Amino acid sequence: MPPVAILAGGLATRMRPITEKIPKALIDVAGKPFVARQLEYLARQKVSSVVLCVGYLGEMIRDEIGDGARFGLKVSYSFDGEKLLGTGGALRRALPLLGDVFFVLYGDSFLPVEFAEIAESFRACGQPALMTVLENAGRWDRSNVLMRDGRLVEYNKAAARPDFTFIDYGLGLLKAEALQAGPDDAVLDLAEIYHRLSLGGQLAAYTVKERFYEIGSPEGLAETIHYFKGTDAT
Repeated sequence: MPPVAILAGGLATRMRPITEKIPKALIDVAGKPFVARQLEYLARQKVSSVVLCVGYLGEMIRDEIGDGARFGLKVSYSFDGEKLLGTGGALRRALPLLGDVFFVLYGDSFLPVEFAEIAESFRACGQPALMTVLENAGRWDRSNVLMRDGRLVEYNKAAARPDFTFIDYGLGLLKAEALQAGPDDAVLDLAEIYHRLSLGGQLAAYTVKERFYEIGSPEGLAETIHYFKGTDAT
């Protein structure tokens, strides 16, 4: 199973005042830090190696999670440094820890999907990147993916159109070559990389059916807490 990069370096301004003193990854979700929920699930998915890309208050995440041994994982850390590098820039800095192929997971998302099936789809697609997508039609957030006959035609977070009915689910697979162009300290958004790849026909898609959960907004946090209270009781 490829390693997983978790993008957990943002300022999380939408979650203030909670995130004035702790990073978003450490927000309590039904009795556990959210990042612990993510790591527990990754271990169940047979992932063995995780790289946490951290920035704002990242030392607090490292102090809480440590080397990941209690989750049955090897957890490493890649720090942005003095300036936040953006999601793409953070990934580029972490490449020495990630290797040639890796998953990318947003630090505020919980995705109840089968990682092995997605990894197999990526191996079969022959493209440098794969994005998991969900048929959204504006339900969870603004749709940003155009699909046609099961093929991803365009991803565009900045300028979505009415015919965009799918959404980036929040889990991708990338080859390192998709990120290597440019200086290591450049500020870069992963959305820009995905957009460029999609226009070049180099971004495959894997369609999922299960909704995602997120803690990037107060409403999303409330839904995620409710979800975990239900799963913990079963």
